Amino acid sequence: MSEITYRLPQEIRLTGEFPGPKSRELTERRARVVPAGVASSTPVYAADADGGVVVDVDGNSLVDLGSGIAVTSVGASAPAVVDGVREAASHFTHTCFMVTPYEGYVAVAEQLNELTPGDHPKRTVLFNSGAEAVENAVKIARAATSRNAVVVFDHAYHGRTNLTMALTAKAAPYKAGFGPFAPEIYRVPMSYPYREAAPIGGKEAAERAIQQIEKQIGAENVAAVLIEPIQGEGGFIVPADGFLPRLSEWTRDNGVVFIADEVQAGFCRTGKWFAVDHEGVVPDLVTTAKGIAGGMPLSAVTGRAELFDAVKPGGLGGTYGGNPVSCAAALGAIQTMRDWDLGARAQAIEAQVRSVLEPLVEELDIVGEFRGRGAMLALELVSDSASKTPHPTAAKEIASYCMDRGVIVLTAGTYGNVIRLLPPLVIGEELLGRALEILADAIRAAA
Repeated sequence: MSEITYRLPQEIRLTGEFPGPKSRELTERRARVVPAGVASSTPVYAADADGGVVVDVDGNSLVDLGSGIAVTSVGASAPAVVDGVREAASHFTHTCFMVTPYEGYVAVAEQLNELTPGDHPKRTVLFNSGAEAVENAVKIARAATSRNAVVVFDHAYHGRTNLTMALTAKAAPYKAGFGPFAPEIYRVPMSYPYREAAPIGGKEAAERAIQQIEKQIGAENVAAVLIEPIQGEGGFIVPADGFLPRLSEWTRDNGVVFIADEVQAGFCRTGKWFAVDHEGVVPDLVTTAKGIAGGMPLSAVTGRAELFDAVKPGGLGGTYGGNPVSCAAALGAIQTMRDWDLGARAQAIEAQVRSVLEPLVEELDIVGEFRGRGAMLALELVSDSASKTPHPTAAKEIASYCMDRGVIVLTAGTYGNVIRLLPPLVIGEELLGRALEILADAIRAAA
């Protein structure tokens, strides 16, 4: 991996009163103009960010273990991304690819067709957000199969649009009060090893889901099976080995489109380009966003050419989809991932985090499980290890403790009891080590 240099000092620095006066002033201004429905997990306002730190408007430097929810994997101001954005914006910020196309869109599609699993002919279409990509993947699957039903899983999160709310499992805060939702969505059990009533292998868990699909929906009615290879908001749930391959096999045998939602897990986050790569699964369609463009809004659906061929000209697109500045950012981010071998860096992050946090499972009754892959890692907190009763209060306490000491961590999970770690893949070992010390102290304090 090439040596990573940073623009900002990679340190925790707290200036005194926290949050500071400028952040408090912005909070007051915000309350007058921004609705409470838009919530933030930290009480400070960013002024700068680089590598593994965010600097707020009062000069506090915080360790970023969230990456804007897995977006700034290459850092929040990666040189290749910044240079690409600057160069693209100096020429034009928009023409609409559907009106006057440009090379950047084509170049990003070429990269995604190369990087996503499988050597079959592929096509890529670009959008703005993960939810938009998922929604269009469903459109493509329905067009290609002339079927309507879409199968999703317990604990899933796929977005906040009407269709993707229907696809998402968790009611509050994502769905409550926003219905009615799109029809023909069917939910089946996920492989959640920690919370299985009895030990069950991945293949057996897949058969459980398949039996439910065949009995309650009918394979001949299913357009797509949509799954996060590692569930994100659901709590970084890693299905048991064999679960994804068996599902993929069943979809292939029954003419069903297998859609891998790699919005959060993709682009080196798990130590490979895509999370499905860990088990050699080749999806029919892959949805991507978040880490794709170093913080600029961009998403994509990539997959089998014959599926896209079923959509008539004009059936896909959008005014801003594949914005030229975002495309330039994506090309810079992908090049950074290659140059700095960020897949290997994610594996090194996993080893470092695991060495500090995994022993807490045996040490503390409050820590039910440590899980994840690469730099997508989580701790599930419980009232006690015997009952496995979810402990969301502890998760909130731990996040608050860390924030007060200059470390940003995120919570997640269907039960709100998971601490999830998504550090930038460019974070330094020393800075990460200091953040992990604080996090371990927070967990012990909560216990």
